[in-house]
Amino acid sequence: MARCTAPVRGHRTASGAAACPVCGSRYSGYSSYSNYSTQYSSYGGSSGSRSSGGGSIRNRKPRWSSPGSGAYYTPAEIRTLTPIRENVEKRSSISDLRDVFLCHAWDDRKDAAKQLHDLLETRGVSVWFSEKDVLLGSSLLREIDKGLAKSRVGIVLVTPSFLSRIKAEGIAEKELSALLARDLLVPIVHNTTFEELREVSPLLGSRSGLSTLEEPMLNVALKLAELVKVEEQPS
Repeated sequence: MARCTAPVRGHRTASGAAACPVCGSRYSGYSSYSNYSTQYSSYGGSSGSRSSGGGSIRNRKPRWSSPGSGAYYTPAEIRTLTPIRENVEKRSSISDLRDVFLCHAWDDRKDAAKQLHDLLETRGVSVWFSEKDVLLGSSLLREIDKGLAKSRVGIVLVTPSFLSRIKAEGIAEKELSALLARDLLVPIVHNTTFEELREVSPLLGSRSGLSTLEEPMLNVALKLAELVKVEEQPS
């Protein structure tokens, strides 16, 4: 009669149990589950972090995405971005507006914020960016006010530095207050999580957005470009 090997080898792992002549049948499905978990993770599945995707597979496209686009969305991302897209379309007739106002921490101006700015502009998105739009000697707060008023959508780049600035009530905190008053705000979480954001700013953290923990900044920029670009209708 076959005997359980646990008294000798122990069953500290599923593979050990699977090798046991007695217990192995109980774990016959482990290999299939492991393969499924790996596939699920490769599609952006998440077991702990809250995001716009909510761990769903990205296999859909919103109505504003072009047929040839390489960007795919989760159902939750489409639900999150649709109201913002509708507002963008309503404001598309207003001239002299930038596509995006980029809110970021000062410490990120030459790193993550610059990377996102460059990726967006490469895709034809006009971006209000303090590094190029605030002239030397001008009032930063005044220029921010004008930039917000002259932009269709606000993007908040949430990084560890940004969270520190919010806690210190710096310039980023003032920009955020103005952006939260508008229904045209997309948080982009980078090198942090929505859980950490909610601890610092519950109001901003309650909004869904995009996360570079789930897909590269390149993909995030592509989705933002699709969100704000409106094709001109022929007259």
